[in-house]
Amino acid sequence: MSDQPVIRGSDRFDVNATAQSHFAWLRTRLAVERTMMAWVRTAVSLIGFGFAIVQFFDRLEQMPGASPARYPGVAHYLGLALIFCGVMALVISLWDYRWTNRYLSGGSFAAIAGLTTGGKQTPVIATSILLAVIGTFAFFAVLLRLV
Repeated sequence: MSDQPVIRGSDRFDVNATAQSHFAWLRTRLAVERTMMAWVRTAVSLIGFGFAIVQFFDRLEQMPGASPARYPGVAHYLGLALIFCGVMALVISLWDYRWTNRYLSGGSFAAIAGLTTGGKQTPVIATSILLAVIGTFAFFAVLLRLV
């Protein structure tokens, strides 16, 4: 039998409260953070690229000597689709991020997390919400041809 205290909860795992398990928990928590930041980066790229496509082809049509597009609405719909995918990626990844953090901070993992009752707040949540709002504004601006 081991000398380390074993915490038994309703979770699927027996959690040993050791320094090794705490640092493993920290590595997992930081991996979740990096994954969320990668999703934010991907969503920003999708939103920005969708907006750029719409703007580029709108400006291209206005250039003197440019031939008219064979399918004039395709660039507009492609841009809208990319912006929508970026916003949805933010919303879904934010939901997954929150769910994973609740799982890692609750149950028998709470003993090795070393967190206070408030938990650890990072700017990635606020950034994601702000970018989702900006992406939604960009979607409706393109949809309603405000820009």
